[in-house]
Amino acid sequence: MVRFEDLALFVRTAACGSFSKAARDANLLPGQVSAAIMRLERDLDVRLFARSTRSLRLTDEGERYLPYAQEVIDLLHAGRDQLRHDDEALAGTLFIAAPSDLGRNVLLPLLGEFRRAHPRLELRLQLSDQVTDVFRDPVDVAIRYGSSADASFVALPLAPGNRRVLIASPGYLEQCGMPPTLDALRDHSCLLWQLHGRLYDKWRFPVAGAKTSRTVQVKGPLASDDADVVRRWTVAGEGIAYKSWIDVRADVAAGRLVVLLPEQPGEPAPLHLICPHRRQFSPAVRQLHAFLQERLGK
Repeated sequence: MVRFEDLALFVRTAACGSFSKAARDANLLPGQVSAAIMRLERDLDVRLFARSTRSLRLTDEGERYLPYAQEVIDLLHAGRDQLRHDDEALAGTLFIAAPSDLGRNVLLPLLGEFRRAHPRLELRLQLSDQVTDVFRDPVDVAIRYGSSADASFVALPLAPGNRRVLIASPGYLEQCGMPPTLDALRDHSCLLWQLHGRLYDKWRFPVAGAKTSRTVQVKGPLASDDADVVRRWTVAGEGIAYKSWIDVRADVAAGRLVVLLPEQPGEPAPLHLICPHRRQFSPAVRQLHAFLQERLGK
């Protein structure tokens, strides 16, 4: 098994160019550094340095292994520093981007609770249904619905089992009736969401016992690029919406909305906290993730 101390001495020796200089830096004897390198070479079954009486240079295998060794050391040091800082009071400013409906009606009280627990931390909340670019936009983290195959950022789960549900107000159902099937949605006024000019009027539903989904074409006179507006229209009795359960669960619990066709599973809408890179997981980001995961995962 590779020892961390041997790995650190390998990186130090590569930087210094000699066993004696690396030994002086580490307050060791040259023989101890040489023994550590030989032990690492034996563990890896490769030759890391080409040695002569006057020079020491990395072999081709050593050149290729060096960045991996450096990354391991950097990660271990970062983990140590983060553990030391986790017990300290959170401070600084955290920039958060979130969808409109979730942000206004679910996150606002939760973020207030989080900040009261960390009074030295400042929060900056950006609400928009436009997809935030965590690499270009001035945010530390973004909270997003949906799955993503993009491996360029890290997605931490908040509510992986969340799904969309069909909902309408009791007043709308009293006036227009309960749709008995998915096909009956075509005869109802459906409230639509749009983004970048695209109208999302094709609602997908999983097919029980199959990996495929069924698409239902719907229509309606009202559409908005703000998901919170769509929810408010639904509560006002303007039609049927297809929304994330997290966004509407409070309205359902209060009787303002009713879930339609509850036996029909809705499209998955997992919720994630997005961060550009794992190395950017500050104590504030990690504690925010743990806090929201505990609250929203329920």
